[in-house]
Amino acid sequence: MADSLVIVESPAKAKTIGKYLGSKFIVKASMGHIRDLPKSQIGVEIENNFSPKYITIRGKGDVLKELKDASKKVKRVYLAADPDREGEAIAWHLAHYLDLSPEDSCRVVFNEITKQAVKDAFKQPRKINMDLVNAQQARRILDRLVGYKISPLLWKKVKKGLSAGRVQSVAVKLILDRENEIEAFVPEEYWSITAALKSGNSAFEAKFYGVQKEKRELGSEAEVQEVLKLIGSNEFVVNDVREKERQRNPAPPFITSSLQQEAARKLNFRAAKTMSVAQQLYEGVDLGKEGTVGLITYMRTDSTRISPIAQEEAREYVVEKYGADYIPETPRNYTKKAAGAQDAHEAIRPTAVARDPESMKSFLTRDQHRLYKLVWERFVASQMASAILDTMTVDIAAGDTVFRATGSKIKFHGFMKVYVEGSDDENADSDEKFLPPLKQGDKLKQESIEPKQHFTQPPPRYTEARLVRALEELGIGRPSTYAPTLETIQKRGYVALEEKKFVPTELGELVIQQMEQFFPEILDAEFTAHMEEDLDHVEEGKEEWVRVLSEFYGSFEKRLEVAEEEMKEIEIQDEESDEACEKCGKVMVYKMGRFGKFLACSGFPDCRNTKPIVKDVGVSCVKCDKGHIVERRSKRGRIFYGCDQYPECDFVSWDKPTAKKCPECDSMLVEKRARGETKLNCTQCNYKEEVVEEIAE
Repeated sequence: MADSLVIVESPAKAKTIGKYLGSKFIVKASMGHIRDLPKSQIGVEIENNFSPKYITIRGKGDVLKELKDASKKVKRVYLAADPDREGEAIAWHLAHYLDLSPEDSCRVVFNEITKQAVKDAFKQPRKINMDLVNAQQARRILDRLVGYKISPLLWKKVKKGLSAGRVQSVAVKLILDRENEIEAFVPEEYWSITAALKSGNSAFEAKFYGVQKEKRELGSEAEVQEVLKLIGSNEFVVNDVREKERQRNPAPPFITSSLQQEAARKLNFRAAKTMSVAQQLYEGVDLGKEGTVGLITYMRTDSTRISPIAQEEAREYVVEKYGADYIPETPRNYTKKAAGAQDAHEAIRPTAVARDPESMKSFLTRDQHRLYKLVWERFVASQMASAILDTMTVDIAAGDTVFRATGSKIKFHGFMKVYVEGSDDENADSDEKFLPPLKQGDKLKQESIEPKQHFTQPPPRYTEARLVRALEELGIGRPSTYAPTLETIQKRGYVALEEKKFVPTELGELVIQQMEQFFPEILDAEFTAHMEEDLDHVEEGKEEWVRVLSEFYGSFEKRLEVAEEEMKEIEIQDEESDEACEKCGKVMVYKMGRFGKFLACSGFPDCRNTKPIVKDVGVSCVKCDKGHIVERRSKRGRIFYGCDQYPECDFVSWDKPTAKKCPECDSMLVEKRARGETKLNCTQCNYKEEVVEEIAE
């Protein structure tokens, strides 16, 4: 007969924990929060020390009745929500509803859902930590004050349905500022000269460096011609060879932000998808005879700290798999670097290194396996020895001109046997770029000399990964807020994703303009980061949450009064297209949706006709020979390519078709892009062709 009730957030977590605890425990799920502030009103008594008015979340009645009934039949109730502020708040609300004493040691926390970790946690239950609860309450109320006070103003002055948020507003401003940088950017011309050289049968390239050992930049074609004259018919002779050994260290194990960034780079996952799949791996997966097991530690963390037991487990695995040379003399420890990092939990790691990705593959979905493999490899590599690279820098003289070639080869793979961190730089060089054996005085054969014109490029637009990194570096938001923030700014129509990069909409620009004029501190990254620090101090018991809110609201209230009086009403005019609505004949206008622009009838709401904006890619359809291939978007915003004669012709491709034909079978070639490289792949045979692209710096 059960004598204890355990309450967690989700059925999956309940199922996993239930198998570990045995028949004396009933494990049930609250399905997340049970109480929250009301949606219909601000729900905060500002004059009464910002006292929140919580109500039961609609639809939770049956769940709460089940939990209440179950709690009356047992001697003890344990609250085992996630080990963070949000989880502590869920436990506090449950304790209030179930009439548990504040002095009860009812709170159980664990960083990983494994049998040993869960059993150890139940040996040390504690009281609910009110500092954690108050930090969560303060954030919730702070965001409610900003949202429910500014949003009605925006509704009245700009457009119905708008909202303002503390972290989301800063994120939109970052995107807008970057767009303004791009628009204001003035490209500068520069040139490069590449010499294709040969030493014996070995070919390699060298870049122009300077004249008479002094570095010289080439800013015009005239300067290039001057250099070419200096080269003239002079032989290319090796002038200097410098060889040295370089160490490369592994990346630290994942924290929330770095996991989201790397999953975007390597798996093409959106931030929300990464967190959803990680949650599944954390809560538990059925491993057949072994039962249901949590495969990774808690995935909302800003700490790179690792437990000594996990470190030793990784080291033993590496020695057994690769040999003793592949581990450093002492275990690697990583220090936190992110601004305002709380260091509350370990880094994200596998709960058992012995469960390697290959052995887990049959138990996981494709997405689960890919993310688990990423986490597992990153962690194991983080505990391995440094890689050693032999590097070579060669200066080559041709008359008074100097050309330089650099190369490297891996002498000892170390951690690179398992994993190498991705890069946001699409033009990043690979580690392996060989040069032939060269020595001073060697004469080289000149194959060709190629001058090339370039133009400097503006800073890139933010991808989800880049934006998460920017927010983290600025100390804005916390691990649990990144993914929801990115989702919200798109849902509100403030930004759109175009080719996986954020673009501000006209609506987003208007809202930010109003916010900058009347609520500049909300958009100030430094101010927002300071607020995050204050919330951290509340969590640590160093600061009173009511004082934090009072300090903020004093100046905020004055700005609200000014904005109410001085903010002007703005009418957003839709941009007209040259297309007529095929249903009612009225002109179609451009609208901005979550995934970019689309066409809508200007007769809305009487006519609700919409259609996507299609872009001709300049390729004839290979299936019907009548239509042209156009770029379209799926309902989820993913770009694909189809025939403009649809539905008569159903040709479709996820990869961009090209006008070029396969030289081997005469079929269509499509563009495939991966890790900054574009290749042309045949749709029928195995033919592949590299695309030479000009590198822009």
